[in-house]
Amino acid sequence: MIKRAEEMVREIRENMRDGSGSVEILHIFQGHELKGRARLCAKITLEPGCSIGFHHHDDEEEIFYIIRGKGIVDDDGNKVEVAAGDAVLTGGGRGHAIANNGSESLEIMAVILTY
Repeated sequence: MIKRAEEMVREIRENMRDGSGSVEILHIFQGHELKGRARLCAKITLEPGCSIGFHHHDDEEEIFYIIRGKGIVDDDGNKVEVAAGDAVLTGGGRGHAIANNGSESLEIMAVILTY
């Protein structure tokens, strides 16, 4: 399947998971298009000062791959700065949050896989 950029669904969420500001989610493929164990395949963009609040991943895992920018990840209570090229894996009941603490957009490739 080839999906053109103009066919992808763009969503804006305010205060996502009790985070700050707006989060843009570009659904590269939506859940109904994915036949395997993935339920999300998206590019997430956080502008400076925006964040996704802390949340847990039970019976699934989420991969963040940082495409551009920098931010702070709360990795189940351990706060770490991340930048382009870094990756984060959260699952098995653990939780995470991410905030853009930089001066440019923070772009993340996000994939959620169910067990």
